[in-house]
Amino acid sequence: MRQLTGLDAQFLALETPRQSGHFSGLTILDPSTRPNGRLELADVQSMIAERLPLLPPFRWRLKEVPLGLDYPYWIDDPDFDLEYHVRELALPPPPTDAKLAEQVARIFARPLDRARPLWELYLIHGLSDGNLGLLTKVHHAAVDGMSGAEIMGVLLDLSPEGREPPPIGSAPDREPGDGEMLARGLLGAPRYLERVLRGFPSTLPNLQDIPIIGDVPGAKTLGRTAARVARTIRGRPSRVLERTNLSRPRTSFNGRVSPHRRFAFGQLPLDEVKAVKNEYGFTVNDVIVSLGAGAVRRWLVEHDELPDRPLVALVPVSVRSEEQRGTYGNRVGTMSVPLFTNEPDPVQRLRATHEALRAAKERHNALPAQLLQDATQFIPPAVFARASRVTFSLAATRTPVWNLVVSNVPGPQFPLYCVGARVEAIYPVSVITDGMGLNITVMSYCGHLDFGIVADREQIPDVWKLIGWLRESLDELRPAAARD
Repeated sequence: MRQLTGLDAQFLALETPRQSGHFSGLTILDPSTRPNGRLELADVQSMIAERLPLLPPFRWRLKEVPLGLDYPYWIDDPDFDLEYHVRELALPPPPTDAKLAEQVARIFARPLDRARPLWELYLIHGLSDGNLGLLTKVHHAAVDGMSGAEIMGVLLDLSPEGREPPPIGSAPDREPGDGEMLARGLLGAPRYLERVLRGFPSTLPNLQDIPIIGDVPGAKTLGRTAARVARTIRGRPSRVLERTNLSRPRTSFNGRVSPHRRFAFGQLPLDEVKAVKNEYGFTVNDVIVSLGAGAVRRWLVEHDELPDRPLVALVPVSVRSEEQRGTYGNRVGTMSVPLFTNEPDPVQRLRATHEALRAAKERHNALPAQLLQDATQFIPPAVFARASRVTFSLAATRTPVWNLVVSNVPGPQFPLYCVGARVEAIYPVSVITDGMGLNITVMSYCGHLDFGIVADREQIPDVWKLIGWLRESLDELRPAAARD
């Protein structure tokens, strides 16, 4: 048995009939590299069954503590049913990207069944050029972006021939009864106090840097006072970073989300992005965030919603150490970065983005790696879910904590294979919540950038335009020689 942390439980707690805590990835496969040129559902099921010993989260099922006295546990599902989790479907002809995106959006909008391990996989037939889609869907309570990449590393191979099968795994543990779980919950009360005391030294001096909590009246004053006391106790001066008070304007995608989603995807050449990066002496990530700002600016202008100040983007950051690889769960932090949609000049927008990301990274690196993890320990488990839902609900009706998510996930620059079929693209499909109805995530793979954009179906009906505007934003930044 493995107990969820407060941060893991946060992704369960945010779930309502309108929003879910899972994320997905759409992998495009070319089956022509297989010996018979075909890929069937049975092939995928057989591969996953063989590699289950390397995929612990695929067998984990939630076991709640009675009365919510403590965080839930993961147990090995004694009734694990692989055929339930690995499914297939086909798109109606003729094949189009719009049909594929619509099907992905519908599958992504459905919550996962908490009575089973929290993942699903769909083999999608009927794509153009004879390709297939492989849609993975995993709950964020079990894995974060980095450990999700580790799972993809187990499912994908370096060659069409695959790899040697792993050793047979051990039998699942017995399922604990309600009485045992109640006892664990009662014993968890002292552990809650211990977690609070352990998290105080890192959390209290940094209150103003914790999302949502930092906006509570008095939090900034308390945090600054605690930081001064901590520096006095340590007896040595501490460099205080300049803190940027970001003002978040409201847009139409910062309200309550509906139960339905829209999804759009597309590619940009990585070498063109690198040419821009080299031209101005910045980083690939600077260029990607600036492209996102350019595309969102076009959307805001077209909808007559352009604010006179920047939007604020949530940029997830992994804080998983090398020793924590393979441990799954969530080891993440956040950066709040201004998105300069108010800047009309694309080059000035890129320069401002570079400076903002540099400052945000400096602030982030000065904070304790486990700050977000420690901050979640202060809410008693019995009221954790309700408090989390209230927090997200307030973000949808008042000043948003963030306007949108912009995330860049570095991927391998060499070909990968799934059951012998070559991977052509990997498009992320990520989470949106109340108050934050737009998510732009990109993964680099094999010489291109694969963009996946998720939006609330009612708030952004024209999400495909953003893909085209990403392309136009890159064209605006390309060096003059490349444009010629």
